[in-house]
Amino acid sequence: MFFLDVSLGSITIPFREVYTSLTGGQASKSTWEYIIINYRLPKAITAFLVGIGLSISGLLMQTLFRNPLAGPDVLGLSSGSILAVAIVILGAGLLPSFLNSILLSPYGLVLASTLGSVSVLLLVLLVAQRLRNTMAILIVGLMFGSFTSAIVGVLTYFSSAEQLQKFTFWSLGSLGNLSWTSIAVLAVCVGIGLLLSASSIKPLNALLLGENYAKSMGLNYKKARLTIIFATSILAGSITAFAGPIAFIGLAVPHIAKLTFQTSNHAVLYWSTFFYGGIIMLFCDIASQLPGLDTTLPINAITSIIGAPVVVYLLMRKINFK
Repeated sequence: MFFLDVSLGSITIPFREVYTSLTGGQASKSTWEYIIINYRLPKAITAFLVGIGLSISGLLMQTLFRNPLAGPDVLGLSSGSILAVAIVILGAGLLPSFLNSILLSPYGLVLASTLGSVSVLLLVLLVAQRLRNTMAILIVGLMFGSFTSAIVGVLTYFSSAEQLQKFTFWSLGSLGNLSWTSIAVLAVCVGIGLLLSASSIKPLNALLLGENYAKSMGLNYKKARLTIIFATSILAGSITAFAGPIAFIGLAVPHIAKLTFQTSNHAVLYWSTFFYGGIIMLFCDIASQLPGLDTTLPINAITSIIGAPVVVYLLMRKINFK
């Protein structure tokens, strides 16, 4: 899928030329070489990082809250990023003029999105320290999401058509236009989140039967919960900052892994979710490019259009099989 994502696009490049370029050789045309190395390869790497990061964070949240509808945005991290970007784009008139030129740049939006998700992270960690009930943390995250949606709605009402268009494009998500420096920062953040989540495999298995059972098994529940929340925050926050809010992947991919392997063991689910997330995100990126055409569809729309029927099909197949 990674090779296909690099190979396919609006400009037809022979597979042999793509293979030569990716293995350190030189493509026969300089334009092909530029497109592969500077556009398609970064886009494919970003798609893979986004897919695995959102999928793993969705798995963590579904197990922690024991809720099949939980996703990486359930803590309100994505809502914090969306609110910060909305303030920058839609509320530009409320900010000092010298800040507008800085924050409205691509890196400025990344910075605003990061600050928004970090602010929510600190709030969630503070709540997690004070509340013993995990469901209460879930409710706090959902309420914060509703609060931010209301603020964004107010900003939208008073915004111009140009501002609304820019915010809409950002909210549809994008895997392209990231520099190698941005990809490196994203890769480090995703790597840290994956290491933390991998260290939580045994606690996640203990949490399957509930909080009391996990404690009876000798699990330090408070520490495990904070680790899981922090790992999800790093994964979801960094991805939203660089790629925008991406729907479906974090919610559905863990279910696809569970339905395929018929297990609740996180030693299996972690890696199956890892690879399924990367593969499905790469496939969605291929579909969004419409190979052979100049049109590129929003990645956020493609993930839901392709993904939702797949989950419904797997569920129906499982029911019929039983």
